[in-house]
Order: sequence, then C-alpha cells, then structure tokens
Amino acid sequence: MVSLKDAALLALGDELLSGIRREGNCTWMAARLHRAGWKVRGMEVLPDDTAASLAALRRWIGSVRLLVISGGLGPTHDDRTRDILAEFLGAPLVRDDATYDRMASRYCGDHREAFERSRSRQAAIPAGVESVYNPLGSALGMRFERQGTEVFSFPGVPAEYRAMADEALGARLTPEECWLSVSITGWAESLLKDRIADVLEDPLMHTSILPAANLVEVVLRGETDRIRAGEREIRERLPGDCLPAGCTTLQQAVVEAAIDRRMTVSAAESCTGGLVGAAITDVPGSSEVFPGSVICYDNRIKRQLLGVSPEILETNGAVSEACACAMAEGARRLLGADMAVSVTGVAGPGGGSAEKPVGTVWFAVSSARSGETKALLRKFAGDRAMIRERSRAKALELLWRGILGDTAWK
Repeated sequence: MVSLKDAALLALGDELLSGIRREGNCTWMAARLHRAGWKVRGMEVLPDDTAASLAALRRWIGSVRLLVISGGLGPTHDDRTRDILAEFLGAPLVRDDATYDRMASRYCGDHREAFERSRSRQAAIPAGVESVYNPLGSALGMRFERQGTEVFSFPGVPAEYRAMADEALGARLTPEECWLSVSITGWAESLLKDRIADVLEDPLMHTSILPAANLVEVVLRGETDRIRAGEREIRERLPGDCLPAGCTTLQQAVVEAAIDRRMTVSAAESCTGGLVGAAITDVPGSSEVFPGSVICYDNRIKRQLLGVSPEILETNGAVSEACACAMAEGARRLLGADMAVSVTGVAGPGGGSAEKPVGTVWFAVSSARSGETKALLRKFAGDRAMIRERSRAKALELLWRGILGDTAWK
C-alpha cells in the first residue's frame, strides 16, 4: 500500500555519475520534502540508460506516493527522459504547442529562433500526460499518476528545476510543524551527543545529528508538544551555544545579532582569504551591518592597511596573538566598525614549522564599545580546504559571541 507521505527522487545524467556535474536537485528537494513532513525513502542517480531508468520507475511507482525526476529533458541525443516515460506508459509522444507557445512568447530575435529550433523535441510529452510550464527554460516538464504514485519530471538545470517544483508541487511542499531543529556552535559532535543524550534517546521522537564546520544541527521529529519540549531542553542546557530559532548558519546569526543590536562588524583575513566576508555577505540584509573587510594575505598589506607594526611581524610573526590583535584593531579603525574579527594562520600544505605547524590559527575580536581585544589560538587538523573552512566557521562564531557580549570563548 502506498504511504500518503512517502517519496523517492531520481536524477538522470551520465555527467552526474562521472563527476563532471554535481547533483544538487535531489538534495534540495529532499530538504523541502522533509520540512513538509514527507519521508524520502530513496534517492538515485542514474545513467542516460533506458533499461536502468525503466527499472527505477518500476521499482518506485506503486511503492511511494510521490516520485520526482530530474534531468534528461534537453534537446540532445542523450536527453532520454521523455522517451523513457513514453515507453513506460506505452504512449506515443505528442506536442503540446499551446504550452510551448506560452514559453516561446517570452523571447524575441535570435533567442526566439533558438527556442523554436528545439520545439519538435522539447515540446513533446507522452500522450495523456499533463505538461508543466517552464518559467525559465525551453523544456516542458511532465506530470502523471500511476498505481497511486504521482510522478513529476523536471529539467535538470537547477534554477529551472526549483522554479518548476515550487510551482507544480505547491501545497505538497508547505512546511508542517512535525519537526524542529536547533543549531549549536562550539561543540564537537561526540561531546554534544553525550551532553544531550537523554533528548536524543527519547523514544517518542526521531532525532538526527547533522555536523558541519563548527556547527551541529540537531533535528527533532515527532508530535508537536514533544519536539517543542525537546527543543526547550536543549536550549536550557546549552544557553550560550544555540543559535536563535530559525537560524541555521553562523553568518545568519552574526547578521541578525548585529542588526538587533545596531552594530556594524568587519573582518581582517589572512589565511581564509575572504571566506568570512563572503559568508556574511551571503546573508540578505548584511549591507546594514557589514561595511567591508580586508584581505591581508601579504604582510605588506597588514602593515600598510591595518597598521600592524614591523616589530610585531619581525618578533612574533604573522601567525601570532599580537598580529591577530593588531589586525582586528586595524580593521575596526579602518572600516569604522563597532567590532572586527581577524584570522591569521598556517593553512598548509607548506609553511608550517615545529613551533607553528600546519593548522595553527590565531583569531582576535576587537570591540569599540568595550575597548577590549581578545585573542584565541586553535590548531586544526585536515587539509588546506578543511583548515580554511574551520577557520572561517570559528571566526564567525567568535564574532557572534562578541556581538552578544559573550566572554566565555571555547
């Protein structure tokens, strides 16, 4: 029997299996379905192969309530999804010129001519199948129902896939209050699970721990009253480490806290090369609180822009407490910000020493309101990318704690 809230996701394309392109549509859709209370029973990435695709359709249709397919609707020889669906349904391909005309009307000149060249292929859908309007591209989507399974097929271009899914799936993606999440910073996953073990082991909830760089998201699913109680317990037990409700990233927490307190923040970055500033400016509204940052990879920039003294660089080195403090203070002054964070370290793979091995990173936060500058040393494991990402995340955490006036750094 088909469950009312079970789903499966398919992505078609040789380029996904070869690594030429990264599959992200299924992950995006899984998150949307999860928030709407669906259980995703499986995600599959398939080659441009008719037999493999037909087998997957037979496997899932009749087994789940919703099946969403990504890719294979372009005009080229390896775009086979419409032919595969026609074979599965035992129906010929027919053209939906009316819907295609709606899409073509958006274009003129050379763009219209290119659009028309694809009509014979991209306007085709199996007979008896409902077409789905594409607001951004030239390929029709499709919808049909078989054996209790509602099937949607969208192009693999991420922007088109998401726009069509939002429109076509509609209320099916409306969030339900059957789950909550709490994002926690400053804790290793292994230590956090012990700290809140009783909440995680509550038999009346389904819980998941999702770790990222310097952030652990705890997801609680179950009855509304139960998951709310679980969230309250976590927040009461870790009062200074939980991001605000609805906040899932450190950069969002920084921007929201700065807006709330009418503060401006900036950064001085050496080993992270702009990752902190990029993260902050990813957040809508960050222009209210973030005047800018300084990427000071070279010591000359540390001296000329941030005022780090030659004596500090010669005596202590660029990767030092003194340099981190001078960088934060210099960025705050230069950019006229209320607070600034700095990060300077050895990201590797070379450049390390016995005294300062690869992974050694100094941070500092300078506050105009308190007149204080505090520094913190961390030694991260991993390759260059991991060290830079962990440094970015730690800098954002320290900036967030600084805005809140938290003096208990971890």
